[in-house]
Amino acid sequence: MSDTIDRDQYLVKTEPYYRPVAQEVTLYEAAYGARMPVMLKGPTGCGKSRFVEYMAWRLGRPLITVACNEDMTASDLVGRFLLDVNGTRWQDGPLTVAARIGAICYLDEVVEARQDTTVVIHPLTDHRRVLPLEKKGELVAAHPDFQIVISYNPGYQSLMKDLKQSTKQRFGALDFNYPSPEIETEILAHEAGIDPVIAEKLVQVAQRSRNLKGHGLDEGMSTRLLVYAGQLIKQGIEPQAACQMALVRPLTDDPDMRDTLDAAVTTYF
Repeated sequence: MSDTIDRDQYLVKTEPYYRPVAQEVTLYEAAYGARMPVMLKGPTGCGKSRFVEYMAWRLGRPLITVACNEDMTASDLVGRFLLDVNGTRWQDGPLTVAARIGAICYLDEVVEARQDTTVVIHPLTDHRRVLPLEKKGELVAAHPDFQIVISYNPGYQSLMKDLKQSTKQRFGALDFNYPSPEIETEILAHEAGIDPVIAEKLVQVAQRSRNLKGHGLDEGMSTRLLVYAGQLIKQGIEPQAACQMALVRPLTDDPDMRDTLDAAVTTYF
């Protein structure tokens, strides 16, 4: 089956921009060397997915990403039988493809998936490194290069949406957060192609919003949103309007909170 899969289509062919903030690159390389499953924990838009993409490129490994959601079933991950003109045929799911070809399988926001779905990864995350395809009656032995990576935002999940200890303790974990203001300014100037002075002001606005987390905001402005604002400014949009569209309006519908954030924008622009 793996012979028919075009492994190259999953390779990250150009280097993604990633600015290391601590030892995460070294730690991940060591984890990959041991084929340790890795869990990335941190707020939305802080660079977790970009990091995985960068590491796949750096290691020269295929990357298969799955955006998890509450409707995702085990069959969506491992595969299912499909009907076509010739009868029934088996279609591998992304997890099975990754296990066969030796890809890094990245399950993004894994806690969004139902717990009865996430348990299918368990046999791949211990010494067995196998994936049972029960409907097909096949036991897939993971390729030696295969690794599983999951991510989630622990600060945003309810108790009903958390990983079981039986799942958590199968992974090594890396904590992610928003970078220091200096590094975030550097990232923003590079990603949006804007003047570092403008980038610094956007970061200062974001920091004001992050201080409001738990005081009217579920989340502060992410680095991703800052890049959007910078890109609008790069396109010639006036900074206050760019900030309203890319930073304030996506974050909250509460009129008072919008006024507070708009005032922060006005302070710096």
